[in-house]
Amino acid sequence: MSLFKDGRARWAGGVATALLALGVLGSAPALAGIANTKHNLGALGTGANKFTGTQEICVFCHTPHGADISAAVPLWNRVLAAPTTYQTYNSLGTSSLDGATAPVGSVSLACLSCHDGGQAMNVMINQPGSGTTVAGLNITPVTGQGNLTADGKIGAGVITNIGTDLRNDHPIGIQYGGGMPGNIAYPAAAVADGGFRDKDFRGVQWSNLNGNDVWWVDTPGTGAAGTREKTDMQLYTRLATGTSPVPGATGNQALVECASCHDPHSENPTFLRVANTNSAVCLACHIK
Repeated sequence: MSLFKDGRARWAGGVATALLALGVLGSAPALAGIANTKHNLGALGTGANKFTGTQEICVFCHTPHGADISAAVPLWNRVLAAPTTYQTYNSLGTSSLDGATAPVGSVSLACLSCHDGGQAMNVMINQPGSGTTVAGLNITPVTGQGNLTADGKIGAGVITNIGTDLRNDHPIGIQYGGGMPGNIAYPAAAVADGGFRDKDFRGVQWSNLNGNDVWWVDTPGTGAAGTREKTDMQLYTRLATGTSPVPGATGNQALVECASCHDPHSENPTFLRVANTNSAVCLACHIK
């Protein structure tokens, strides 16, 4: 192996190790899993949509250096749109939506940076290799493959092109369970089923990880109860001040975002955290 190739191999190994430590990949088997999903956009991808010019996988979403620091997701390699870009479910004024809403969170914005159809999937802050733009590197859609447009965007009318009008999609940026009674801060403790303002929601588990309060909904039959796992429905913390970002709420709030139900590193259909057999995803949170 040449010194150049040996250096690239060490660099790739170091990046993989760093991303594993940050929880981007979850585990070595997770990396293998991503290679077999539609989120492998490299030239060796097994999905319909892929690009020439690189065999890398992680680079389409993550970068070890120079990431977008506005994204509360690890080492994000794409530019996020402003939260105000999107119309959300709460604008319908439905009486069934009893939780306060906040602007779309950065976890969901990360998903939408591809799935709103406004930005090509091969647009990155740092291209593969060294530097923002690598001279001579040509990452283009594979001709005749998948549903990408000629400029690398998800085609119009495709279900994975969600667009910027999210009124016909599951609410995001919304308090789980309608928030706590009195709209006060979520507690540093587990909450029992029916313990929220909306009694039709299951309880949540709580932990403090690296100094941060985190909440999640245990998915039955997928691991140890009370221990947060990738197969549990994740909730995302926002600090409310009484008016913003969750109007009327105080203290830490646990919100639903795209990644509450979807794990971009999963091999499950549509990247759900668990298979939706017998509506398992829906019933993990909703008491029906």
